[in-house]
Amino acid sequence: MDIVLNVCDQYFLTPYVYGPDWPEDDPIRQLLSLLVIANIGGYLLYFIVATLSFYAIYDHRLLKHPQMLPNQIRREIMVTVKSVPIMSLPTVLIFFVEVRGYSKLYDDVGDSPLGWAGVALSCFTFIAFTDACIYWIHRFLHHRAVYKHLHKTHHTWKVPTPFASHAFHPMDGFLQSCPYHIYPFLFPLHKITYLGLFVFVNIWTVSIHDADYRVPQALQPFVNGCAHHTDHHLFYNYNYGQFFTLWDRIGGSFRNPSAYEGKGPLDEVLSLEKAMNGDVMKASNGAMANGKRKMKKAD
Repeated sequence: MDIVLNVCDQYFLTPYVYGPDWPEDDPIRQLLSLLVIANIGGYLLYFIVATLSFYAIYDHRLLKHPQMLPNQIRREIMVTVKSVPIMSLPTVLIFFVEVRGYSKLYDDVGDSPLGWAGVALSCFTFIAFTDACIYWIHRFLHHRAVYKHLHKTHHTWKVPTPFASHAFHPMDGFLQSCPYHIYPFLFPLHKITYLGLFVFVNIWTVSIHDADYRVPQALQPFVNGCAHHTDHHLFYNYNYGQFFTLWDRIGGSFRNPSAYEGKGPLDEVLSLEKAMNGDVMKASNGAMANGKRKMKKAD
């Protein structure tokens, strides 16, 4: 995060906001700057990615699903807008500790014992580590003593849209993001790689709410895609995983996605449309038959 902070300081904050008399490494200034950056960055990521997903990927026929709530998209957005500033408070404290140099983040690829291979390896270990942690955090959030206070907000959306991706109770959202922040305090990670991974996980979070159930068939048993996560919203206690199905299989919470079996939300919408069209056709045919009978009587 110090890369983003340094860029903001150089091109905007120092010349236009704080002035040269307030040192860039002052702790109070860094905290204030990080708070602004976290909120603006969070909103930009959410609105840009979710909006692109909604208009370019999301199947709008799902808006006709019977479990779609009135004004659901607006409600999803409002929950997110209210949650981001609160979620950012503990997040900024972690960013601050990173900026002050207490993490294992490094600038130069040469600082990694394995060089570029180490950078590539860290991407895989980051995903594996966070996937395992989020699985157990997510299951904890479903415990009956916790669920109604925190995670129930996110399960308001039985058939989510991309705008539901960040629509959490603030503490719920922060807890599920903790593994991303913890990793660089335990393992070496290149700073730009960390920034790229942080953007990636936000895009992934939107993608598992975008109603695009397509995953290459060979990867379907392993990748926890939108089809899996949609069933989590629908059936509550299955498919807690974030990226892979491994921990759901280990934890006994794996459910083969209903969308892969022709029973997903979109299949329900298409079935309802077919039934309605059939009813309309029957009513139309009945009206025509009655009209013909009346004409014969008149003759």
